[in-house]
Amino acid sequence: MAAAAEMQNTESKQPPLPADVEVTPVRSSADRTAFIRLPYSIYKGDPNFVPHLEMERRDFMDPRKHPFFEFGEVEFYLARRAGKVVGRIAAVNNPRYNEFQGTNVGFFGLFECVNDAGVARALFEKAAEWLRAKGFASVIGPMSYSTNGEVGLLIEGFSTPPAIMTTYNPPWYGALLEANGFTKAKDLFAWELSSSTPPPEKVARIAEKIRQREGVTVRPVDLKNFDAEVARVKAMYNSAWEKNWGFVPMTEHEFDHLARDLKQMVRPELALVAEVKGQPVGFALTIPDANEAIKAANGRLTTFGLPIGLAKLLLATRRIRRLRLVLLGTVEGYRRRGLDAILYLDTLNKARELGYEGGEISWTLEDNHLVNRAIESMGGKQSKRYRVYEKPL
Repeated sequence: MAAAAEMQNTESKQPPLPADVEVTPVRSSADRTAFIRLPYSIYKGDPNFVPHLEMERRDFMDPRKHPFFEFGEVEFYLARRAGKVVGRIAAVNNPRYNEFQGTNVGFFGLFECVNDAGVARALFEKAAEWLRAKGFASVIGPMSYSTNGEVGLLIEGFSTPPAIMTTYNPPWYGALLEANGFTKAKDLFAWELSSSTPPPEKVARIAEKIRQREGVTVRPVDLKNFDAEVARVKAMYNSAWEKNWGFVPMTEHEFDHLARDLKQMVRPELALVAEVKGQPVGFALTIPDANEAIKAANGRLTTFGLPIGLAKLLLATRRIRRLRLVLLGTVEGYRRRGLDAILYLDTLNKARELGYEGGEISWTLEDNHLVNRAIESMGGKQSKRYRVYEKPL
């Protein structure tokens, strides 16, 4: 009775459902195009907005092209008012997550909405209806389509553009979710680090002692043996991150798909493998922040059949001076032994040598104090905060 009363009280505090808003599933090609292009109107005039490449978004939503759909389900929805698209959302069923984490949750992602809590409620209600029919007890998000993709709502750090493969949204999105009964599940941090800032002498000295004592060697990935390298990194990834909050192992096809996408951006000197006695035990992946180039293309590689966007993208690529450290981890048995410091130092030194100014380390869990302290010890400053929300269904 008490739980029912509390749920009723929560419902009464939410904004009313607008009678003039219709939420329907994406079914046609025109719907899909409207879904992909909605951000252009939401972010009009925002200098920090970076659109996804439209071609990539179409593949991301296509069950025939994205490996998530080999085991998961997604329903995409559009909200319209007087025929105009005013919001979108994806409801996500990720059975591998629930199996690995021992949970019973659904997800939402790809959320975009005008600054109207009623429109947001209409979207959330439709997604919740689909998830309840699947038997889920709660919903978590935003995630696209898991923590292996873009995660969280930006709640701090709106003054700078997003780094490649991270989220960005208007400041009012948090209020839209909270008005509709969502509460914090977990915060994620992004960190800013300049390559011109030398690491503390003590950190560098200790890292070198560990390198000698443990017999650690660090090498760049070998792109000539790309498939073999991907297999090594895949094994390390699923081992190094398995105990993290929200983690779900990638399937073979998911990892291979991501590796193929990243191969276009990777500089081998910044994709480092740590080995002990020839055995891979750690990995750090840092990639050029391609968002500057993607922004120059404005999301489209061709205009009126001409490769105008592609030309702009290639030209802007030459000007990239920022990086994003995407992954850094060590396998079980080699944690808390200083290998992370060695990988940080080698990445920093190589970035400086290659002429990069610095960039972003993201993301880390708010309660991963060991990693967060390590980044701070290297001179990192927290620059952005993302929030993952949850709500009972």
